[in-house]
Amino acid sequence: MIASAFLIAKRQITQLILRRSLATRHNRLTLPPTILKEHFGGSKTKRLASADFGKDATAGSDLQRAVSFVQPCLKEELLCKYSEPVRDCCHKVTVVGSGMAGVACVHSLLFQQITSHVALVDAFPKKLEGEGMDLVHGSIFLDDPRVEFDTDFCITSNSKVVVICAGVRPSKGETRLDLAQRNAEIMKTIIPILTGYSPNAVFLVVSNPVDILAWVTWKVSGLPANRVIGSGTLLDSARFRYLIADRIGIAPKSVHATIIGEHGESLVPLWSGVNVAGVQFRDILPNIGLETDEERWFEIPKEVIRLGPMVRCLKGYTNTAVGLSTADIVRAILSNSQRVIPVSTMIQGHHDVCHEMYLSLPCTLGENGVTNIVRMRITEFEKKLFRTSANLVYDVQKDIKIS
Repeated sequence: MIASAFLIAKRQITQLILRRSLATRHNRLTLPPTILKEHFGGSKTKRLASADFGKDATAGSDLQRAVSFVQPCLKEELLCKYSEPVRDCCHKVTVVGSGMAGVACVHSLLFQQITSHVALVDAFPKKLEGEGMDLVHGSIFLDDPRVEFDTDFCITSNSKVVVICAGVRPSKGETRLDLAQRNAEIMKTIIPILTGYSPNAVFLVVSNPVDILAWVTWKVSGLPANRVIGSGTLLDSARFRYLIADRIGIAPKSVHATIIGEHGESLVPLWSGVNVAGVQFRDILPNIGLETDEERWFEIPKEVIRLGPMVRCLKGYTNTAVGLSTADIVRAILSNSQRVIPVSTMIQGHHDVCHEMYLSLPCTLGENGVTNIVRMRITEFEKKLFRTSANLVYDVQKDIKIS
C-alpha cells in the first residue's frame, strides 16, 4: 500500500510539472504594457502564471522529499556547446503592427522565404501572441524561420528592414487630415525607439496616408531620406497592369506600366510608357488615356482608385496584395538587387516640385534603400498631373504637427 501511494504521488507530481512546462513554452512571457497604450487604449490581459521553480525543491511534505531527485538536464546532455549563436541574422525584418496588413506582410515574407528572421511588434498583447503562436506552430513547414513577437521593442534590435504597418483606421466622418494627424502621433512615438534599436535599418512605411507618414517618419527619425521609403504606388501599378492585361488577354507581368504620384485619388498613370514587349500603346493609339480616347482606356485608372475601397467594402480590409507588394520591396532591399520599383521617396526638385515631401517615382532599391530615382521622360500633361498630386498631398501635410 505504501509503495502504491508513493507511485501515485510521484505520477501526480510529474503531471503537475508537465502541465507547468506546457504553460511556459513557446516564449509565453507576460508581455509588458506597450508604449502605444495611450493611442489605442490597450486592455489588460489575464495570463497563466508561470510555476515558481526557484523555491527549494526539498521543501514541503515528507512525501515530496521522498520523491525529489536531481535529474540531468536533457539539453546539456544532448548538446555540447561550442559557441554562442548569432542573435540577429543579417536579413532580420521587423514588422510593426499585427493587424491584417501586418500579418499579411509577415506571411508573404516567410512563405516566399525572403527572410528567415522576423520580429513582430504590436500594441495588443492578446492579438500579437495569437498571431505569433500561430506562426511558430507552422515553422517546420517554412524551413524553421525564427519568429519573435513581443510588445517590447527590444526584439526589433539590429533589423535590416523595419516595416511600419501600425496605425488607426478612419472613423466615421473623420477627415483625411484627422487620420493623418492621429497616425502621425503614432509615428512620433515609435520611430525614435525603433531607430534606437536599429540605427542602420531601412524603414518602409505601409500605414496610410503612406506618403505623408513616410515624410513624418523621415523627419522624426533623423535618417537620410534614402533609408526611409513608403510602399507608395507599387500596389496601384500592380492593379493598373492587371486591368490592362485582363482587357487584352495576356499575363499582367507582360504589361509594363507605372503609376506615380500619390497613393490615393490623385495618382498619375503614365500612359506614355505603357508597353508590351517594347510595343508602346501610344504608337498604336496616340490619345490613349485621354478623354478623347474612343476606346475609353482612361476609365482604367479610375477603376484602380476604386479597387482598394471596393475590397475593403467586400471583406472588411485589404491585406493580401498589400503584403505581397510590401514583401517585393523588402526582397529588393535585402538582395541589394537595384530593381526599379515605384515607391514613395523624397521628390523635392523633381518635376518642378519645390516642397520637402514624399510621393512615388520609379526608384532603384538596394541595401541602403533608394539608390537612384529614374529621370522620367513624361509628357507635359503627366507632369501637370504630378504637380497637382503634389499640391493636394502638401495641402494636408503642411498642417501636420510633428514637433
